[in-house]
Amino acid sequence: MLDIIYREFVYISYYFEIQLRQILGWYVFGIIVGSVISVFMKGSILRAMEKIGNHTDNLLSIVLASLLGIASPLCMYGTIPIASSLSKGGIKDSSLSAFMMSSILLNPQLIAYSFALEETVVAIRLISCTLCGIAAGLLVRAYGKPLLSFGSIEGRKSRDTDPNAFLKLLKNIGRNIKATGPYFLVGILLSALFQRYVPQEFVGKLFGDNEGFGVLLAATVGVPLYACGGGTIPLLQSWLSDGMSLGSATAFMITGPATKITNLGALKVVLKGRLFLFYLLFVIVFSLISGLVVDLIF
Repeated sequence: MLDIIYREFVYISYYFEIQLRQILGWYVFGIIVGSVISVFMKGSILRAMEKIGNHTDNLLSIVLASLLGIASPLCMYGTIPIASSLSKGGIKDSSLSAFMMSSILLNPQLIAYSFALEETVVAIRLISCTLCGIAAGLLVRAYGKPLLSFGSIEGRKSRDTDPNAFLKLLKNIGRNIKATGPYFLVGILLSALFQRYVPQEFVGKLFGDNEGFGVLLAATVGVPLYACGGGTIPLLQSWLSDGMSLGSATAFMITGPATKITNLGALKVVLKGRLFLFYLLFVIVFSLISGLVVDLIF
């Protein structure tokens, strides 16, 4: 019995080491990119948001707001106070919705992580998340009534206050590693377990052969499995190599962050009643359509 346990431990350790070597460099790169943008460029991004969204409500402002949401390094709990300040400054709900939606789905750090996957996957992720933010903004604009309720939420104070720029960057990197490191290691462990115990043919049939069902299943699996963007990269890398379709990966990459429990908790503060349910419906429908379109193209 002990021999069997030891053998399995060796196998899992072997897969874990392989995944770690493949992903670690991209993880470190992502941490540095995210921290540099957070420390030195966050203010510029928010000022740009104020310029493009202030008292305007057109397609261009929505598109630019979605792109700025992706460029923003903030988590959703950090984005909500910023969005509250922008709303009180006169920025329309359509631009704010685009900014918040794309900010939920993607950020510079996660883009850097995603380069551990195929370049095609990175491009698909970037385009689909941008379009999701634009779609959210356009729907809010079409609705024509205020949807976001920030109440008395105040702007969040920056934690990057050290007068020494280098120390400020190091402290931000440390907080980033502390927040994402455990999820990253858990993701690698799950990937190692999948490689050891789940046959490659099973993953291919589940997420690849039957593309419509695979997309639906990936969108569903993204809800409970997604805890941290960096932690899901090893899983996606393993699944894609085992035959997961690009459409299924796309659906997973949209529903996962959009239904992450911390993001939902933050959004519930500003989306009241049925609006919260409409948000969930929008995410599911958009992820399914995106996945099916990607599979048709590729």
